[in-house]
Amino acid sequence: MRTLAPTAEELADHTGQPRPYRQMPLSYDQARLGMAFHEAGHAVLSMAYGMHVITSEVIAWEPQPGHWAVTGNTAWQMQDTGAWQFAAQCAAGPLVHIQFLMAYGLWTPERAAACEAEHDRELAVDLLADHGFRLGRECVPEGGKSWGMVRGMARRKVTHLWREIRTVAHAVNERDVLTGDEIAALTGLVNPPLRGGAA
Repeated sequence: MRTLAPTAEELADHTGQPRPYRQMPLSYDQARLGMAFHEAGHAVLSMAYGMHVITSEVIAWEPQPGHWAVTGNTAWQMQDTGAWQFAAQCAAGPLVHIQFLMAYGLWTPERAAACEAEHDRELAVDLLADHGFRLGRECVPEGGKSWGMVRGMARRKVTHLWREIRTVAHAVNERDVLTGDEIAALTGLVNPPLRGGAA
């Protein structure tokens, strides 16, 4: 656990606003491992879809004596990833978090609802819109896809890569942070070179 709280930048979404905070009734160890699974979902699908993964980490700290908080971050470079594959890797974190709850006997409706990460969806919606792709939050826009459709894409890929996701999650939980090259070594996936310089 960190001795210092994360910076405002570390806790912000892609627009610079603070990411929403959700209470999840779990022990510290359970919550930390769940967040490691969330970030491993992003990292493994990013790499599987041809993105360069820089780091994937769990960030835990004590906001006040006797209390703890946990979040995570996966840093990547998009490169030539398709629009819908990018959206699917955004959807993977929350899906993997829920799958973790189910696999470890921790699932409840309330805990599953707390896994919903609107900032992951909003990142996909905004970034795809910047490139002319329409991603609907609750419907299928003309010429585009819905968030439900990309969640389906992510679900299939998560099922196929569950062993790799689980391996990365436990390693991130143990070490706090992994580089993309460490993730590649653990999983056998290829981490494409970082464009514009070394990672």
